[in-house]
Amino acid sequence: MDNSRNKKIVLFITSLGSFLTPFMSSSINIILPLIGKEFAIDVVLVSWIAVSYLLATAIFLVPFGKIADIKGRKKIFSYGIIIYTLSSFLVTLSRSIFMLIFLRILQGIGSAMIFATAIAILTSAFPAKERGKVLGINAAVVYSGLSLGPFLGGFLAEKFNWRSLFFLNAFLGLLTIIFIFWKLKDEGSEEKKENFDFVGSFIYSLAILMIIYGFSLAPERLGLFLVFLGILGIAAFAKWEAKIKNPVLDINLFKNNKTFAFSNLAALINYSTTFAVGFLLSLYLQYLKGLNPQTTGLILLAQPLVMIIFSPLAGKISDQIEPRIIASLGMFCAALGLFFFIFLTEKTKLNFIIINLILMGLGNSFFASPNTNAIMNSVENKFYGIASGMIGTMRLIGQMLSMAIAMLIFTISMGKTQIAPENYLLFLEGTKKIFFIFTLLCLVGIFVSFYRTKNINSIKKTI
Repeated sequence: MDNSRNKKIVLFITSLGSFLTPFMSSSINIILPLIGKEFAIDVVLVSWIAVSYLLATAIFLVPFGKIADIKGRKKIFSYGIIIYTLSSFLVTLSRSIFMLIFLRILQGIGSAMIFATAIAILTSAFPAKERGKVLGINAAVVYSGLSLGPFLGGFLAEKFNWRSLFFLNAFLGLLTIIFIFWKLKDEGSEEKKENFDFVGSFIYSLAILMIIYGFSLAPERLGLFLVFLGILGIAAFAKWEAKIKNPVLDINLFKNNKTFAFSNLAALINYSTTFAVGFLLSLYLQYLKGLNPQTTGLILLAQPLVMIIFSPLAGKISDQIEPRIIASLGMFCAALGLFFFIFLTEKTKLNFIIINLILMGLGNSFFASPNTNAIMNSVENKFYGIASGMIGTMRLIGQMLSMAIAMLIFTISMGKTQIAPENYLLFLEGTKKIFFIFTLLCLVGIFVSFYRTKNINSIKKTI
């Protein structure tokens, strides 16, 4: 098989894997009420159907990235798809909520194995001059999963039942497994004789668990306390990693590699400021504008559709122009969109909202894949799994932080009251404050993104 054909196969298979997990995570929210009704459970248990998956994914991303660097990326990617597919199928047979949540945790573990290796496999298979393009295609596939999830999830739930969504995931997973064992060669590292840092992995996983779960409870005191403990745990993890021979995460990647450190920080800021936008506008459009869920969904679709179209182009451009410049320009567009949303009123035209969502879609397109390109090009081959895992971790923590900021401001602005006509103005003022905070954070993100190191090749020599 010639090299060109093999690279296309790698892109196709990793794209299949990269589609599965965002498709599942975005579609699950549509069917949660149906699951809650069938099992007759309260809202807390219903929320755990979604939260358990996110927690498991976040906890295991970096450890599995390291394991993939040691044992081989195709191996971990394959095991991840198998675990994800099997758990998806078993969900269709669930007869209790606790069995369902357990299987969602298994799904999250499989998802972490996929997230931690897909980008690493792509980066290994393609030379530096082509990476931006394929990472852009990968980003477009991820956004496709996020966009199609609610639509297909709702369609399948309405025409069949909620279990059919998991059956579809199992079918797509099985298709991916067939292609993996039929066509995919191991483009990752060969197996190394290196001890795995179990102690460091445990400290890291516990710290991430407290941070992510703490964000989900914010702004309650317990949630803020858990986030604080999680930050202390990260500090303890860094101290431990600095003194052992084979760390799960080489701290020098952050200490000596400005591009890697600042690019990950920029990603964290980007997701922290943009993820909750869909949530905020969904409430605004349905409560203040009186739109139904279907119309609201069609309006919100403007942003991911733009990201699907322009992410491959942005990635390709980042192969020709410094990724930090393209990514910083993208974050500037996102900041501009956030700034315009500060001026929302009850009379704001829908055209304004759609155009602004398109602007934010362009911003996220020109940030995400060039930023990922910068991260993967800033490290040596032996760190690709870790770098891939960090990208996923920044995304998940950023998403949870974004929602935590929104909920904190709403709690301060509105207290525990429900959104009703008599407090629409309070809701609107809270929303505008959130967009103001997001805008300020995004401006910081532009600075972080632009002032990373220019010469990536020189960075690799310092690690």
